[in-house]
Amino acid sequence: MGGEKQEEIEVVHSWSAPRSLSTSVMYSFAQRDDMEVLDEPLYATFLRTTGIERPYREELLSQMESDGDKVVKEIIYGPGRKKYRFCKHIAKQRLIGLPKDLMKKGKHFILIRNPLNILPSFDKVAPPSLLELGLAELVSIYSELYELGKAPPVIDAEDVEQDPEGTLRGLCEDLDIPFQEKMLRWEAGPKPIDGIWAPWWYKSVHKSTGFAPVRKYPRAFPFNLYDLLEQSLPFYNMLRSRVRRKSSLMKTLPPPVLPVPANEKLLAWVGDEILPRESAKVSVFDSVVQGGDAVWEGLRVYDRKIFKLEEHLDRLFDSAKALAFNNVPSRDEIKEAIFRTLNANGMFDNTHIRLTLTRGKKVTSGMSPAFNLYGCTLIVLPEWKPPVYDNVSGIMLVTATTRRNSPNNLDSKIHHNNLLNNILAKVEGNNASADDAIMLDKDGYVSETNATNIFLVKKGRVLTPHADYCLPGITRATVSYGACCEGKVGPRGAKNQPIRVPYCR
Repeated sequence: MGGEKQEEIEVVHSWSAPRSLSTSVMYSFAQRDDMEVLDEPLYATFLRTTGIERPYREELLSQMESDGDKVVKEIIYGPGRKKYRFCKHIAKQRLIGLPKDLMKKGKHFILIRNPLNILPSFDKVAPPSLLELGLAELVSIYSELYELGKAPPVIDAEDVEQDPEGTLRGLCEDLDIPFQEKMLRWEAGPKPIDGIWAPWWYKSVHKSTGFAPVRKYPRAFPFNLYDLLEQSLPFYNMLRSRVRRKSSLMKTLPPPVLPVPANEKLLAWVGDEILPRESAKVSVFDSVVQGGDAVWEGLRVYDRKIFKLEEHLDRLFDSAKALAFNNVPSRDEIKEAIFRTLNANGMFDNTHIRLTLTRGKKVTSGMSPAFNLYGCTLIVLPEWKPPVYDNVSGIMLVTATTRRNSPNNLDSKIHHNNLLNNILAKVEGNNASADDAIMLDKDGYVSETNATNIFLVKKGRVLTPHADYCLPGITRATVSYGACCEGKVGPRGAKNQPIRVPYCR
């Protein structure tokens, strides 16, 4: 052995939180004929620097190199006898002051696991904490490698368990190393590559001979760890979004192409904060999720001005009052949220805003507004959005069989989120390859389309339906006012409204 030639070696770094299947992955790579393995080479440096106590601390410090510079330069990147060296690292062991080559050199990947599974496992050995888990450090490692132009592949332990061959093949492809079938199996029992800490941490993995299928039904979560779970999940979710190959209980579809690609990165207001697109979510207890219990407005921004903002806010407050919302934010608060969100996105023209006010989060699921004790939830969703309709060539419409709601059931003057009536009509329009669908009232008169008010220009007169079964739109009022000023409004009915327009096929 002593006569074997040692050469420069290519290092593969695995970064993870503890109890993340990292030892199983290490055993997997150890089966390769071109790979040597180091089990947490930075552990002694970590214990010496932080002073953290472990039952094996003194033994470990006496047997492992604890000088970080030497570990990186002489052990991790020292010469070797095989083509590759696999280094299993726990993220919290990447301390400030270690040589920069640790991150700049080698191939890196990140292994994550849902804290829902990490915490109960860690708790069996030692009391968990955010520091002990090191999930924030794992995100920091990803960010540092990304800034170095080496964005690391991210794999999820659950995906490894669900599809070990597919996940490891994909990882090897990302690392530009060949996959070997022998990575899928190993012998049970302790290994020569195990660290001194193995008797405390590796009891379960020593019983394994490969990646075991994930439990169909998890064990009950220890709710004394609930607060720590809440703190940990955002870090996991951030990294989970970087996983390229995912297994899932539900069938997942490939990412769609957005109508306006620039909207892939936008900021939205939810509750009382501005969030990135993928983080802009409401609680499952929110009334808009529980029963579509919300009101909304569609706003347009033209040349740094919001069209008819005051009128839209008037209608929003009227709708909220009609639905007996409590703890509604003030007009100034809503305006401030809108302006802050637009400024954060740099959106000052050609922008559509979906402004939503929900009854808010409930203390328990159910229909009763008595459960809404948190106050309303405000959502400001701006998007770059060109005009929806072709105003040059016109659009094609079909007549839907779905009729507009009667005001005796659900008054259309309330701009509410119960839009299934409109959606069903839009489904009919889509099935007919039309742009939209015309909706009739219960008597067969034209009411509106599934999305907009409708007008008819006949012999120089502008006609529009009564606002009994349709929303009395703000743009509708603007057009009607303009037509009145031009003297082009059609004859009026008894309710001082433009006459109904009968539908003709």
